[in-house]
Amino acid sequence: MSHPFENVIKDYLHSVYKKNAEEVLQHSYLLQYCINKTKSANKGSKARSSFANLYAIYVIIEDYLNNGFDKRKRYSSYEGAMFTALLKRQRELPFGEKLQNHALNHRMNEEFLKFFPMTENMPPIMRNRETQRYWINENYLKINVNGKKINIARDIIEIINIYIETKKESFSRFIEQCKKLQNIQNENDTEVKKFIASLLSPNVDARLFEIVSYSILKYYYDGQSIFWGYSLKKITQENLKLYKTGRTNANDGGIDFVMKPLGRFFQVTETLDLKKYFLDIEKIEKYPISFVIKTNDSEKEIRSKLSLDAAKTYVVKNIIDKYLSCIEEIINIPVLTKYFNSVVSKGLIGKVLKEIIIQSKVEFNYFDDEENE
Repeated sequence: MSHPFENVIKDYLHSVYKKNAEEVLQHSYLLQYCINKTKSANKGSKARSSFANLYAIYVIIEDYLNNGFDKRKRYSSYEGAMFTALLKRQRELPFGEKLQNHALNHRMNEEFLKFFPMTENMPPIMRNRETQRYWINENYLKINVNGKKINIARDIIEIINIYIETKKESFSRFIEQCKKLQNIQNENDTEVKKFIASLLSPNVDARLFEIVSYSILKYYYDGQSIFWGYSLKKITQENLKLYKTGRTNANDGGIDFVMKPLGRFFQVTETLDLKKYFLDIEKIEKYPISFVIKTNDSEKEIRSKLSLDAAKTYVVKNIIDKYLSCIEEIINIPVLTKYFNSVVSKGLIGKVLKEIIIQSKVEFNYFDDEENE
């Protein structure tokens, strides 16, 4: 079953290659890969976007074109694109400001192989580890169609550009919807509540879920306080405050939120893969950590699954108990919804919406015209 953006890609190819469009697509694994990676284009801002791997292809092909290799030969003698230049260019692209090196180094190739197992010995991205130079595998750019050799490098760039613009429009609509709700919240809290509640869903984009989770938890704990001190004579009252430690999907050692002054750690995840949980616990030296999980499964079901998987993997009960005891709290979607309702009852729904807007703009590197002025 095709998705809407697949038709956009096919329409583009037809506009360029006319009756040969279908054959071009059939002979190009890179174009087929683009179709797989752009499924979220027309699903709105809440659908997961796939920028990292697409941008890895984009910047290397862009370097290929900038050096004119689509028009001339001897690409095999090219010294290759510098890693630092490619990474810098990735981060200049929309939504790419905080992209890491993983896609360039291995993730794009690994995923490509999953889609096309027959390409095992022919990765799309080639690199020299010692010199940190990169090339696109030119075999994927040159295609024979009806006895004529064509180069699809510019087509790949154009298709990804169209995808970027589609996602930008989608996210702009999301921000505008947030702003509109922010303006009418005093008159219609019900619509604002319904909108934010819709973001607490298993199919919402992982980054957006983390942003919404943080916004809700920040104001859920707001106003709660503890009494503490270094001696009985010097006890002070301090409000709980939740901090977001960085961008979503960042390589930050498995800590997404930190609570002061309790020193609680929170990690947001969408998986029930035991190894992921234990790895996060291991990274912080088995310090207690709370997991915010993008699932409707109950806490009992989650803990039971983790316990069963742990028993199969680690066998030794003492080790299993030590890891599982580090899971301080499990906050699933029903718990987040409960916390959200508590925030609403405290009259803080407007602050939650404002926080979602702020964090979303930062995360997706979005600036509207007013901010640019």
